[in-house]
Amino acid sequence: MKLYFKFFTIHLKSQMQYKVTFILNIFGRIIMSFATVAGVLFMFTRFNEVEGFTVSQTLLCTSVVSMAFSFAEVFARGFDIFPRLLANGEFDRALVRPRGIIFQVLASHIEFLRLGIFIQALLVLCYAIPNSGILWSWDKILTLFLMISCGGVVFFGLYIVYASFSFFTTEGLEFMNILIYGGREFGRYPYSVYGGGVLKFLTYVVPLALFQYYPLLYLLDRAQTVFYMFAPLISVPFIIPCYIFFRVGLRRYKSTGS
Repeated sequence: MKLYFKFFTIHLKSQMQYKVTFILNIFGRIIMSFATVAGVLFMFTRFNEVEGFTVSQTLLCTSVVSMAFSFAEVFARGFDIFPRLLANGEFDRALVRPRGIIFQVLASHIEFLRLGIFIQALLVLCYAIPNSGILWSWDKILTLFLMISCGGVVFFGLYIVYASFSFFTTEGLEFMNILIYGGREFGRYPYSVYGGGVLKFLTYVVPLALFQYYPLLYLLDRAQTVFYMFAPLISVPFIIPCYIFFRVGLRRYKSTGS
């Protein structure tokens, strides 16, 4: 952890070398991210509710998914550029270093500019919390925390899967963006609005609904069972098969010879 903090500091200093540019880039990402919120608001100019969810409750979904996604984008960015490491031969260096591969990939790139998405989502969350009609108590605050933190783990796992495919194809597979970036875009609304088939897929295969839809029902008192409160924790083991897939790909890796 101490070594990772050193890498963290190095990346932060390098990206803040030109402070004005850094701040303007983050501000630009905040503005661009509000396009997602605008799309939700335009929808509700025609409809008062979507599947029984009000605009504030929907914005709560939007902010939770965006915050979870932004955590993964900041700290798992190394897996997003992983195909580049394979193609130019830099990954061969990582194999001979006395540190774990996962650690080296994580430390290779930390994208602080992606914090603009987090700031935008936080602003939306601050608006949605008092207007969503939720009676906040300690258990619901805990549920909200689990939704964001466990959601970050799920997106982190998806980035690992994206990188793992590179062992077999050298180049990244764009279809994974349907789950990574698509998961964020679809998360603007409760996942149930896309139909029962999609909801089952996002529950049992890629557990995005476990940290977004089911705990939301608990927050809104539509489901009193404690299972829905702790549903985000059930999504965390998703990281295990993602890691196993990465290790399988690593054993099949052959140098590009660059």
